[in-house]
Amino acid sequence: MTKLSQLTRYSAFAAAIIFTLFSLLAVVSWSAWYLVPFFIFGALSLVGLHDVRQTAHSVLRNYPVMGHLRFLLESIRPEIRQYLLEDDHGEEPFSRDQRSLVYQRAKGQEDARPFGTKKHVYESGYSWVTHSMQPTHIEDTDFRVTVGGKDCTQPYSASVYNISAMSFGSLSANAISALNKGAKMGGFAQDTGEGGISRYHREGGGDLIYEIGSGYFGCRTENGEFSPERFAEQAKRDQIKMIEVKLSQGAKPGHGGMLPAAKITPEIADARGVPMGKDCISPASHSAFSTPIEMMAFLGTLRELSGGKPVGFKLCIGHQREFMCLVKAMLKTGFIPDFIVVDGTEGGTGAAPLEFANHVGMPMVEGLQFVHNTLRGAGIRDQVKIGVAGKIVSAFDIARVLAIGADWCNAARGYMFAVGCIQAQACHTNHCPVGVATQDPLRARALDPEHKSHRVARFHRETLDALGEMTGAAGLTDPSHFMPHHLMMRQSDRCMVQGNIAHPYLPEGFLLDENASDHDGYKDRWARASAESFNPPEFI
Repeated sequence: MTKLSQLTRYSAFAAAIIFTLFSLLAVVSWSAWYLVPFFIFGALSLVGLHDVRQTAHSVLRNYPVMGHLRFLLESIRPEIRQYLLEDDHGEEPFSRDQRSLVYQRAKGQEDARPFGTKKHVYESGYSWVTHSMQPTHIEDTDFRVTVGGKDCTQPYSASVYNISAMSFGSLSANAISALNKGAKMGGFAQDTGEGGISRYHREGGGDLIYEIGSGYFGCRTENGEFSPERFAEQAKRDQIKMIEVKLSQGAKPGHGGMLPAAKITPEIADARGVPMGKDCISPASHSAFSTPIEMMAFLGTLRELSGGKPVGFKLCIGHQREFMCLVKAMLKTGFIPDFIVVDGTEGGTGAAPLEFANHVGMPMVEGLQFVHNTLRGAGIRDQVKIGVAGKIVSAFDIARVLAIGADWCNAARGYMFAVGCIQAQACHTNHCPVGVATQDPLRARALDPEHKSHRVARFHRETLDALGEMTGAAGLTDPSHFMPHHLMMRQSDRCMVQGNIAHPYLPEGFLLDENASDHDGYKDRWARASAESFNPPEFI
């Protein structure tokens, strides 16, 4: 009896063989119409025969034919979860509520919610903006910040909510085109990502932030080093408004990348300045500089070659001392970048090793607070604008980071939702079902750039309108006036704390004052930081 029960795992395979033989007999005895089931069951029989002979999958060898159900259900698990099982607040990585908010604003639909909040307001982690008894009304919600210090001859008036770095190659041509045309309509900027400036960036006419990664795509020599001549050619275009050097990316800091030769199209090769037929490598670190002082000199070169445009860098905070090395180099050389973009580990990516995505890099809020207070401690916070990126899709998300210390925000996946992303999480497979993150021309053609560009502009406009209403509710006249004390957060079920306690602004210049008190080890790290090297003192 036990042996018989064990053999039931072959029942599907056996049934396929029996029905194949029966269908063949029926074809001979009754009707040619039985060829249909004959071919169906015959195919299943061949599948079962292959399953018992192959050695790669134990499940299929023990459960021929039937075992394929496991792989089928596994392949559609994300869809089953998203459409049937997911609640409104489960963030994997964006909740249904967050995605719906973007979709509704992008489409111009009603985004109000009935019956009150679904949030658990007495649970740890809940946060809110404190409102005023004297709210204000803000007519113009085109909130902007001027980026560019005293040595910048072409400062840029940037929106407080822009499109974060996404390369052509990661996104389809139609997605890049829709985003840039939407940025043009809405008067905000699109970060090119490190993949260079494609014709789809240029055709839309929207403002661009030119990101330069370690591969120097679009401004490289044949052997992959930085080319001043090619950079100057790119950077002096009127459409390029700012220059951003990418040190690290939140989703995979300290990790390089590779675009396989098979995925490199002629258009990608042209935008990146790489040859066809060879893997495109992004090293983990830059070759143009290796010390903090050399990096400041490199940024100075970029400002000069670009004709005086704002120059800065993007990073996810890792070793806090290393960022202090950069700040010391700023003080020693006298070169102050115009801006710094802080990317959080919660940021997005087309593909990243799981360990890097989950366990490497500092989250955005802590990274922003550290950068903001380090610049304050060095006495140069007023000379450097700070941008942030990391799951920012709502007006509250923007208000919160502005209060903690940011000057503007970038979003990638929020704008991807605006052009139709459904969070299928198939970005790395080239099988994006909506044509956003793919280089398959048949899939990409599903995305209409003209139609989606209006959604991009509308999402930006309505989000800033909502930010204006929230700013007014706090009794302020501009979101730049948000301070930590405008935030409240619940640390435990029975304890709430004011934002200026959870996210304090540390004293101006305290890192330079020997008599000033230390704060959470800032001065200890500052003492160990060097402008000459990123290495700790014990290794210099």
